[in-house]
Amino acid sequence: MRIAVAGSIATDHLMSFPGRFADQLIPDQLHTVSLSFLVDALEIRRGGVAANICFGMGLLGQRPILVGAVGDDFADYRSWLERHNVDTSSVHVSDLHHTARFLCTTDQDHNQIASFYTGAMSEARQIELQPIVERVGGIDLVLIGADDPDAMIRHTEECRARGIPFAADPSQQLARMDDVRELIDGAAYLFTNEYEASLCEQKTGWSSEEILSRVGVRVTTLGPKGVRIDRAGEPSLHVDAAPEVVKVEPTGVGDAFRAGFLTALSWELSLERAAQTGNLLAAHALEVAGPQEYTLHGERFVERFADAYGPDAAAEIARHI
Repeated sequence: MRIAVAGSIATDHLMSFPGRFADQLIPDQLHTVSLSFLVDALEIRRGGVAANICFGMGLLGQRPILVGAVGDDFADYRSWLERHNVDTSSVHVSDLHHTARFLCTTDQDHNQIASFYTGAMSEARQIELQPIVERVGGIDLVLIGADDPDAMIRHTEECRARGIPFAADPSQQLARMDDVRELIDGAAYLFTNEYEASLCEQKTGWSSEEILSRVGVRVTTLGPKGVRIDRAGEPSLHVDAAPEVVKVEPTGVGDAFRAGFLTALSWELSLERAAQTGNLLAAHALEVAGPQEYTLHGERFVERFADAYGPDAAAEIARHI
């Protein structure tokens, strides 16, 4: 199964605040918020949702196709991704802008306040998928993640027009975009977290049942409660989260889940196994600082899978690790 992942490619500037954001907010002054947080640490990491997802898939033995726009400062990042089995040949390089920047501060309760500078990402709208399809000899699924809004619409429309199955993963762009119906209608998969699921319904004006009638599989991540998978006419499937060894930093955890989920789909495993694989990869991402700093060791991954979901489930995964 050949999978392309379209979305942001960025450098993450990750900061840690030793207190709680909630303690600094005055309820009757929220209309005039002006706050500065003195942080204890700054980590500069590789990131961006598309690159993060591709990185995780590469660790699991896939060769995902990265689709996005970067600046001419991308050379070292490109080398890193290629070393981790990511096809970067279809990445657009801007002559004008730097690669996008994500600036995020996390408090001691793992709440986050973040800003995103688009930079070269604004040129992702220039990317056409058909030349990529022709270059690699066909694509079975395109995940369309958070990116330049016009690029997200263009990729979605092209997938529908050309009959290419796509997964809608609007995530952070849901708050900004109004054309949410255009992003999800006809998707083979719809990925959101629990809050985004409600925002999706609000922005589309569609009920949960109406959304299910328009997408194949709706995947809703629930943080420490795991993940819920819904399909029209089928009972909901709930899959518990995989236990983590330690909680370090949550940036990129959702991307790691998607990487595991998509990889298990490419292995032609069930939706339950896909969610379990995603959950365990997400736990790996949570245990380090930075969305591309975790490593995988095949035997240990299978052992943790067995501890979390049982030996029979682990046996199915072990054939592919």
